[in-house]
Amino acid sequence: MATLPVTDATFDAEVRQSSIPVVVDFWAEWCGPCKQIGPALEELSEHYDGRVKIVKINVDENPSTPAQMGIRGIPALFLFKDGAVVSNKVGAAPKAALQNWIDGAL
Repeated sequence: MATLPVTDATFDAEVRQSSIPVVVDFWAEWCGPCKQIGPALEELSEHYDGRVKIVKINVDENPSTPAQMGIRGIPALFLFKDGAVVSNKVGAAPKAALQNWIDGAL
């Protein structure tokens, strides 16, 4: 399963109402570090298939959700469980560090 794009309109349904934990990647097309972690997140979405959903929200195209979440820097990763944020991480990191962060938050 690849990462899933979400929008301001689909955020609640895809993230807050998800039956499994969700990692949300707040990103933008112009953000170099966002592009660096993209392939790692794609691989992790395969690794966690069925156990954790990984979604991406473009902050330029969907300004409402990042504003509500208080996003000030990207990439910003938030892990939601049962509709609530249980952990967050700002900045790029290697795949192993991202996997450790997800495992630690679960």
